[in-house]
Amino acid sequence: MVDWSGGNDRGAKPKADAIWTCVAGEAAVYHRNRNSAEDWLRTRIGEEIDAGRRVLAGFDFPFGYPNGLARALVGKDDPLTLWQWFADRIEDDPKGNNRFDVAGRINRLFDGTGPFWGNGLKRDVAGLPRKGRARDCDALPEWRLAEARARGAFSCWQMAGAGSVGGQMMMGLPVLWRLREAFGAAAWPFEPLDDAPLALVEVWPSLIRKAVAEGQREGEIKDAAQVRVLVAAIAALDPDVLAEMLAVEEPQAREEGWIFGLGYEPAFEAAARQALALKPPALKDDCFALPPGVDWAPVDDALALLENRLSPVTATEVLPLEAVLGRTLAAPVVAKRSNPPLPNTAVDGYGFAHSSLPEGDPVLPLVAGRAAAGIRFDGTVPPGHAIRILTGAALPEGVDTVVLQEDVQLGAGEVAFRAGVRAGANTRCAGEDVEAGQEILAEGRVLTAPDLALIAATGGAGVTVRKPLKVAVVSTGDELVDPGQPAGPGQIFDANRPMLLALIERAGHVPVDMGRVPDNRASLRATLDEAARTADAILTSGGASAGDEDHVSALLGQAGAMALWRMALKPGRPLALGLWNGAPVFGLPGNPVAAMVTACVFGLPALGLLAGRGWRKPQGFQVPAAFAKRKKPGRREYLRARIRDGRVEVFKSEGSGRVSGLSWAEGLVELPDGALVVEPGDPVTYIPWSGFGI
Repeated sequence: MVDWSGGNDRGAKPKADAIWTCVAGEAAVYHRNRNSAEDWLRTRIGEEIDAGRRVLAGFDFPFGYPNGLARALVGKDDPLTLWQWFADRIEDDPKGNNRFDVAGRINRLFDGTGPFWGNGLKRDVAGLPRKGRARDCDALPEWRLAEARARGAFSCWQMAGAGSVGGQMMMGLPVLWRLREAFGAAAWPFEPLDDAPLALVEVWPSLIRKAVAEGQREGEIKDAAQVRVLVAAIAALDPDVLAEMLAVEEPQAREEGWIFGLGYEPAFEAAARQALALKPPALKDDCFALPPGVDWAPVDDALALLENRLSPVTATEVLPLEAVLGRTLAAPVVAKRSNPPLPNTAVDGYGFAHSSLPEGDPVLPLVAGRAAAGIRFDGTVPPGHAIRILTGAALPEGVDTVVLQEDVQLGAGEVAFRAGVRAGANTRCAGEDVEAGQEILAEGRVLTAPDLALIAATGGAGVTVRKPLKVAVVSTGDELVDPGQPAGPGQIFDANRPMLLALIERAGHVPVDMGRVPDNRASLRATLDEAARTADAILTSGGASAGDEDHVSALLGQAGAMALWRMALKPGRPLALGLWNGAPVFGLPGNPVAAMVTACVFGLPALGLLAGRGWRKPQGFQVPAAFAKRKKPGRREYLRARIRDGRVEVFKSEGSGRVSGLSWAEGLVELPDGALVVEPGDPVTYIPWSGFGI
């Protein structure tokens, strides 16, 4: 896609209202002038064709004029001959071109003033009025049929001024002619595309303006966003829809041209949003495989494997500030403006130039007026003078120091204060908080209310964030019944599902309740299929070991993407990990205490990584123990715990079936893998629930 320009050389630094190009799947490219852009197009198109690929190249200016101009200039209704006519007459240099003279020359062929108007030059051009209302030529229509149907389109007769496309068009048609000749291209809709190696197509980014606005990244120039979103949208179109869009049946389009996608805006917008919402690459089937020879997995080794092998799975979108609280940044946020943008005062007082103070206690005459926040003083404060200035006001010219109003004595048109005020007192420098172009928030950050204040203060608006991670929760087992339902002999209430759903929500993800599934592989398979369709990750509890009724691990094994991790961990030894139809599955133990511990230690950090937040270790701290414990080597242990009177106490029983201990606890004590003797008063690591992010 090509965003064209009729102007002169724009310089080396990327700018708006310039030429931008973008190839599907690549970054947008800035071109300072038409000569360099045409060279780039020739090279890139040639490379693609040489590689055996066909190219669709879209340009954002009209390919034809309203019916009648071609016959008036070349004697027949042939838009391509008109392209050649312009190519023979347009003179183009990075410093200037003759487009206004050509427009005036065409106008002089008609009775009255002719159709073109708008002159961007300082000199007058014979036959070319500066204003559209100065024309009196009725020989040609004002609009093509395409412009009449496209909301907000501009007339191709306008050569200068806001929204003009006439200059772009006149400078672009010669380039199209040369590309057509060089590559044997077909110009749509004037010629059948058939097997042409290059298709030249007229596009208009405003046709999908909403998708472009949604897809524009923080700090991205709009022209770059337009070509990037537009090319992604076309590349994402269903082939049948693409063919239908290209099958224009309007007779006028054979001379006037047509805007690609006109009349198919909903489908075009949908393709754009689909392209913008593409997910990151899928996880590999072997991402959970343990290294050869490893049976029992130490906790740290298992965590390292998860951190190294998982990656974000959520799509991205651009949202306004009011909609991003709690969302995860998908790209760094860069300050658009310094904070403060100008030097200003931190207090109410009187401002002056410190270097102009006299010896001794100053008495300074006041200038008329004052400086207040939002109302900058439009003038200069002379040396040896002062001005009334209010908190937050930009420092006027001639002011670099402010004295507090409480420290002055105000007289008739003058102000007095003690000597000793230091230079720069009570002022803030421009950008002393944040400078324009500085990265203020890193990718992966979960946005807080203060973050929104920082983005707003530095000129931000739209923010690129990840869509919330959807996590499906499945409970398995014939013995389970839903809370509140009648429980038969040998049945228990499902405590895991409400607990895990709440954990996921507290962690900032979207829980998806898939219910409970009996010990039936067909039912479990159907539930996992539905979970993979509706969620990004799946959390199961129960059936994660290697017994006859452990259907989660069995089904994952049949799918060819399962690893049964025997964790050197107490509680929560079995942990089944795998992929189901591309969705990562975390098979937790069925015991509620073990399910809670493994969810906190392994599940929550892994889900945070899948959500694009990066890997976050649980945050704990050292606290004196209020208990005694003798621990054997070989497994890491987690004890339900809480702090009272500055010491950490643990639940009276370590039994993993004691659900009451989870409610009693406010966090976990982590004991290391080796042997350990804990006496009251010894420091131990305590991780509150908030340290796990819940």
